[in-house]
Amino acid sequence: MSRTVSAIVAGAASAVAAVAARDLFQRKHALLRNYPLLGHARYWLESIGPELRQYIVAANDEERPFTRDQRRWVYASAKKENNYFGFGTDNDLEFTSGYAVIKHRTFARSVPQSTPQAGHSAIVPCAKVIGQAHDRRHAFRPESVVNISAMSFGSLSGNAIEALNRGAALAGCLQNAGEGGISRYHRHGGELIFQIGTAYFGCRDDDGRFDLTLLRDVVASAPVRALEIKLSQGAKPSLGGLLPAAKVTDEIARTRGIPRDRDCVSPSRHAEFSDTDSLLEWIELLAEETGLPVGIKAAIGDLDFWYELTELMESTGRGPDFVTVDGGEGGTGAAPLIFTDSVSLPFQIGFAQVYRIFAARGLSEKVTFIGGGKLGLPDNAIVAFALGIDMVNVAREAMLAIGCIQAQKCHTDTCPTGVATQNDWLARGLVPGVKAERAANYIRTLRRDLLKVAQACGVEHPGLIGCDSVDILTGRTVSTPLDAVYGYEPGMGLPSDADRRAVIRLMSTQASEGGSAPPSATSVG
Repeated sequence: MSRTVSAIVAGAASAVAAVAARDLFQRKHALLRNYPLLGHARYWLESIGPELRQYIVAANDEERPFTRDQRRWVYASAKKENNYFGFGTDNDLEFTSGYAVIKHRTFARSVPQSTPQAGHSAIVPCAKVIGQAHDRRHAFRPESVVNISAMSFGSLSGNAIEALNRGAALAGCLQNAGEGGISRYHRHGGELIFQIGTAYFGCRDDDGRFDLTLLRDVVASAPVRALEIKLSQGAKPSLGGLLPAAKVTDEIARTRGIPRDRDCVSPSRHAEFSDTDSLLEWIELLAEETGLPVGIKAAIGDLDFWYELTELMESTGRGPDFVTVDGGEGGTGAAPLIFTDSVSLPFQIGFAQVYRIFAARGLSEKVTFIGGGKLGLPDNAIVAFALGIDMVNVAREAMLAIGCIQAQKCHTDTCPTGVATQNDWLARGLVPGVKAERAANYIRTLRRDLLKVAQACGVEHPGLIGCDSVDILTGRTVSTPLDAVYGYEPGMGLPSDADRRAVIRLMSTQASEGGSAPPSATSVG
């Protein structure tokens, strides 16, 4: 035994000595040359820095992109655990410029539901019918104001995509398939929006050109409710994408319609149109050939495009049925730091500018607006609805619901919870059936909270919340109404009178649980 122990000790000492010698004589790292062995501790601590900050260092409202409190709320909601918080807010309301405060009403026609689970199964449909303004053959009213945003198979694992699709089916919401095409993991009951990116994955020929026949075939083979043309996204606007050949599995290649042994490149621009007029022509072509509503997705930068788009929409009658605005705070699997940090406007500023352009031409009521960029948190979503959004898309929040721990390893293929990876061993840890329930629970809970806040503001539906229900704090003693902050005219941000009446009728069929005991005999109400 003693000889074995001695041998182990000698072997360990030799290994340590070898590492020390290598450190002393290598030329790549000055730290290791000066501090052999000890220098490795610095690199190890750096490698687990996100985890250290997440669990030990960061305060409840410090960490980004999602704070500890925000993640706790998503996790608890997904597990149907107690997602309430005690002892009051730890946010710095008094000194945080730009903090949004929602103004409740003392008396109103709608009464908030009282118990924690009240409204969990409530249906909260979109206030608008997508495609109605352009008489699309398959115009429809989405059943949910909360839907799953574009995340491709390839960016996420097959198990993650399947969990989200099953969750969408359980929650009655839509799943945007992302620009990577429709895989077998997207075919588990959830209804889909088919996103058409610059590489035309899933509807391209062998030469990479868009193929209308293939598009018709894929639409006929899956529960696709709408088409979305991706112009850009918030976290990497005007950039293409690259999936290295090493990550292109046989299944990804089949789904996207690409060669197995080559890098998968998404160009930065579309080949089917080159200006606003030809974009509108293509939208009308796709709508006519499929009968589906067709929309566009974009991050907001230069506004000239939006002025030209609305001018052509007004003069020709052509146009997208929905517009998805993605904020610069949105996420992505991988992008250069300069793009994630500094290119494209944050959601509120970008959307408000675009909405005003549509409203100025009388078009805002004819288009369904969808928002993305950390709108899976109730406070952010309420402000978005007040500004004129009709539906919100959730991406990273949905990832958190199915197990993401914000390790920020999406670009390394080493996601520890199997969400954003193509590593089979890591992906096996994510069980789609279990995580589907959590995705559905999260979506239902978010809808419940949006409905409760709407009722606290005196209206029946989140889409009816007006700018007058939100103030923006600009200092300890000053607040500014939301419409004044963003230059809205009276009535901006709301659906048309007809849409408001229709959604109030829909919501009135769901019993309110907010009342108290019956009034007494002396009641004067």
